[in-house]
Amino acid sequence: MNKPEAPFEEPWQAQLFALTVALNEAGRFSWPEWAEVFGPRVQGAGADHYWEIWSEALVALLEAKGIADAVEVLALTARWQDAARATPHGKPIILSAAD
Repeated sequence: MNKPEAPFEEPWQAQLFALTVALNEAGRFSWPEWAEVFGPRVQGAGADHYWEIWSEALVALLEAKGIADAVEVLALTARWQDAARATPHGKPIILSAAD
């Protein structure tokens, strides 16, 4: 039996997917709203850029819904990366409150 291909090549892709699902489940946006933003961006794009396009679409949707703008997303991303680098392997990452 052949082993199925992993749906994600990198951990950040799985995290991005999980974040999108969690935001949907929290009622922040509907799947039709997601498809309206993501669909046009991904059409004709190569597989090499799929998750970057997913990320861009999520930021655009967060901006359109007034949840967060690109600057806020970049700042949170930087805080998360700093926390991840400071966390020993196998330990949970704890994101401190924003300054």
